[in-house]
Amino acid sequence: MRIEFDEKLDFSDVLIRPKRSTLASRKEVDLNREYTFKHSKQIWKGIPIMASNMDGVGTVNMALALQKHELFTCLVKSYESESIGNTFAELDPNFFAVSTGTSKRDFQNLKEILKNQPSIKFICIDVANGYSEHFGAFVENVRKNYPEHIIIAGNVVTADMTQELILRGADIVKVGIGPGSVCTTRIQTGVGYPQLSAIIECADAAHGLGAHIISDGGCTCPGDVAKAFGAGADFVMLGGMFAGHDEGGGEVITEYHDTHQKHSVTKEPIYKELKFVEFYGMSSSTAMMKHHGEIAEYRSSEGRTVKIPYRGGVDLTVKDILGGIRSTCTYVGAPTLKQLSKCTTFIKVHRQYNDVFVNNKH
Repeated sequence: MRIEFDEKLDFSDVLIRPKRSTLASRKEVDLNREYTFKHSKQIWKGIPIMASNMDGVGTVNMALALQKHELFTCLVKSYESESIGNTFAELDPNFFAVSTGTSKRDFQNLKEILKNQPSIKFICIDVANGYSEHFGAFVENVRKNYPEHIIIAGNVVTADMTQELILRGADIVKVGIGPGSVCTTRIQTGVGYPQLSAIIECADAAHGLGAHIISDGGCTCPGDVAKAFGAGADFVMLGGMFAGHDEGGGEVITEYHDTHQKHSVTKEPIYKELKFVEFYGMSSSTAMMKHHGEIAEYRSSEGRTVKIPYRGGVDLTVKDILGGIRSTCTYVGAPTLKQLSKCTTFIKVHRQYNDVFVNNKH
């Protein structure tokens, strides 16, 4: 047993210090990036924000909506060759990845998808714990079989395993254990790593080898997305921030809540109609029952199931996120997203913002 005393930070622990800027408007900020990936040698251009491969987020309809904005989607693992093929003609292969686990059945499904859809470029190899030897060997095997594909692999949170996965064939390493809004890994296992520090350490390790990272989890608002990019993330993956939209395909639940007010004439109670969508972690009991029909005896749920407000189409959310990042860039004098990390100075804080009216219902 040992203890590390170096302080590790989360998004809520810091703010970005403003700096003198020559930018006159948010319109001047360019959020597009161009990356050349280490192993596949492929070039990618777009805005490096990703929808997570979670139920209610990583859907084909979400990919269709986000690709219009040049944003990326990692499809859920449950898509099989036939289901992807039905709408594949509309999907831009530059803006989505097929996702896979590491079982023999998963690998067989991946091979069928890539055989039937040869234009697919991105493979996301996704497990909750990227520290096992089995996972590293699987990444290495996929690289051997698909040398020209862009491989995303994770999740890890430390420099050593970031380097290990890159050396085994990953072009992009997914970083994050426990920060997600519906993840309970830290409660169930006691394992995790503050996300901002994880990004800083893993980005440094990946960039030293000519590879890239994704910050996966922990963003609750556009400011957190900007902080992730400021810390050195090449891509930022969002789950909860993209949940609750039409494109996620979840059932809309309508409830009527008592406002504790009465009609001035009839004196009848006044109820307010509220709409919600169910959202859950992919290691939750809800997800395990849906995809496997049971919760295996040897494991416990590491995700929660919640109801979140229904938010309609995703376009307004996208514009809100991109607008926030552009504004960040104007505050620090970064004309491009590429320049943001070079212009970022984090200051440690004890309070993020004034929330006196946040819960004021009037």
